[in-house]
Amino acid sequence: MNLNNTLPNSTFTRICKAIIYVEENLDKKLTLTAVAKKAYFSPFHFHRLFKAVTNETLHNFINRKRIEKAASYLMHQKEKTITEVSEMVGYTSLSSFSKSFKKFYGISPEKLKKESPEKYSKICKTESKKGQVVVTFEQYICNIHKVLNWFKMNAKTEIKKVPRLDVAYISHKGKMEAIGSIYNKLVKWATPKGLINNQTRMITIYHDSPKITDPNNLRMSACIVLNDAIEIDGEINLKVLSPAKCIVSRFEITPFEFQQAWESSFVWMTENDYKKSEVDPFEIYYNNAAEHPENKFIVDLCIPIL
Repeated sequence: MNLNNTLPNSTFTRICKAIIYVEENLDKKLTLTAVAKKAYFSPFHFHRLFKAVTNETLHNFINRKRIEKAASYLMHQKEKTITEVSEMVGYTSLSSFSKSFKKFYGISPEKLKKESPEKYSKICKTESKKGQVVVTFEQYICNIHKVLNWFKMNAKTEIKKVPRLDVAYISHKGKMEAIGSIYNKLVKWATPKGLINNQTRMITIYHDSPKITDPNNLRMSACIVLNDAIEIDGEINLKVLSPAKCIVSRFEITPFEFQQAWESSFVWMTENDYKKSEVDPFEIYYNNAAEHPENKFIVDLCIPIL
């Protein structure tokens, strides 16, 4: 395939460099940092784009490709031992390889090796000769077009400077889904102070990426925007968000669509040649989803850029 004739954009071209690198180095240790570097992305940014293009995380992609390549070796190069095959696709433990293989295909590598290739022809339907996996670039192109089309249908995007925001906040370290309980604390503190009304704006700042950082160590800030000076107490702290040039995308979405919204926003950023700054991305909420007729959030996803 001539990739130069089929790749529609820079994001796809760079992700394909990472895909090809993975394909050619399944026998080596493959880290997020190393693979992201091949695509000229930061690890934080890369994981979102990779998921958008391939519909799977880098970790799952690597594991799947290793098992698929192992199956091809076992079916078409039967002179190789199972131990040799496991090492050729990057496993250092035979038991770990066997367990992963059986979980993926439902049969042991030993059984697949003994049977004729024709019996399990569907297993390697994407394999070409000599054990090389054919990368389905056409499907990846389709995926990225779907991502961008969804973004176009659901987001109103502009590049603008988000003004200085003074906020009261509670820090959270732990699983992302626990942020709701942190907001409950923030609202409980803010309500008697008259800070909760139709004009209230809440902000979540993401200090870590959920694809890179262990879920139990994720750092976030649950914030409420302040219009006037206020005294704080307990867990509440104050901070100033400096003015920042951002890609601001307005969405009206359910809680289950936030991941898709963030992934598509980062794809759009790359496609339009913007570079993310070192400032953490954040969300600004304009309503209470519980009061929305479809339980949707009206929210701005803000990516600070250079």
